[in-house]
Amino acid sequence: MSFVAALLPVAVYIFVVYELDSFSLLDVKKLLMLVGCGMLAALLCFGLFQLLDPFVPVRLSEFLYPLLEELVKAFPLWLLARRKRIVFFIDSVICGAAVGGGFSILENIFYLVLGEPMGLGTVLFRGLEVALVHMGCTALMATSFMFVVRLEERVKAKLPVKRADIAMAVLLSVAPLIAHALHNTLPLNPYLQFFFLLGTMGGLLVWTWQYDGDMIYRWLDRGLDKQVSLLQSIKEGHLGDTKTGEFLMSVKENFPPEVFFDIICYVRLNIELSVAAKSRFMMREAGLDLPLEKEQAEGCLSQYREFKILEGQLGKSARMAVAPVVKFYPADRKALEDLLAECRAARR
Repeated sequence: MSFVAALLPVAVYIFVVYELDSFSLLDVKKLLMLVGCGMLAALLCFGLFQLLDPFVPVRLSEFLYPLLEELVKAFPLWLLARRKRIVFFIDSVICGAAVGGGFSILENIFYLVLGEPMGLGTVLFRGLEVALVHMGCTALMATSFMFVVRLEERVKAKLPVKRADIAMAVLLSVAPLIAHALHNTLPLNPYLQFFFLLGTMGGLLVWTWQYDGDMIYRWLDRGLDKQVSLLQSIKEGHLGDTKTGEFLMSVKENFPPEVFFDIICYVRLNIELSVAAKSRFMMREAGLDLPLEKEQAEGCLSQYREFKILEGQLGKSARMAVAPVVKFYPADRKALEDLLAECRAARR
């Protein structure tokens, strides 16, 4: 019964966070794999602390061990962020909470097997608090990686970077380390400590969600408007009607007519795929996750194949010339991958 009491809060937390995913960004298989990564991180930390215990003073370990735990848990999330697998607030929170939940599961088992006997109420409360610490801190670390990758992409694309975005990335990287260290060192009443953690983690996550919502608005609404305007001008043959179109016309004289025609086709396909991916994303957000028709899916996959063929045919100089226009940020890439996966499933 003690094992059930210790693990139940973790399972409830993971279920609640997963149910918040209205965009269907993460399936159950990936969620369980991340829980397994968290359990592996707990096992690694347990072995590492056994090696360090003879050399590290107890007082220092109260500060050092929480930092090491967060860094070990963060490693799989950093890999996901670098591979552009977590690009929105909600999937970063789900992935972080899953890893932190897996860590909590194994840590609770270690305490039950190796620690002093505890009453059922103590076991349940400790499971609730430990799960909150690990899942909350790791979720914040995952969101910090999401912000860092976004900023890197903007720098690569030579786009302006707001100081507020940099400050947000730094805050989200440091906050979980401090919060976890304080949890282990502050001599507070356990109930007071729990509500302090709940308020801190909840406040940071709500604030991040609101901040991320503004970034998604910029990505969806503003970016989509510009893409639709450019696509319309291409189809109507009035390329110079938009600022982006004027830029494309400025590079025309640098390439033969047939190459410039391929460039325009390349740009058009990029925009059409991006608009389709964002539209599906917005439909899921609105709860209109309607299945794709087979013909629609075939058309989308055909466009993608044509896009990749043109990408291979165009020389490096041509691709570099239109790089400011044909760019896939992490959010664009994730949305397109989800759309292509949906199209392949609908085609079967």
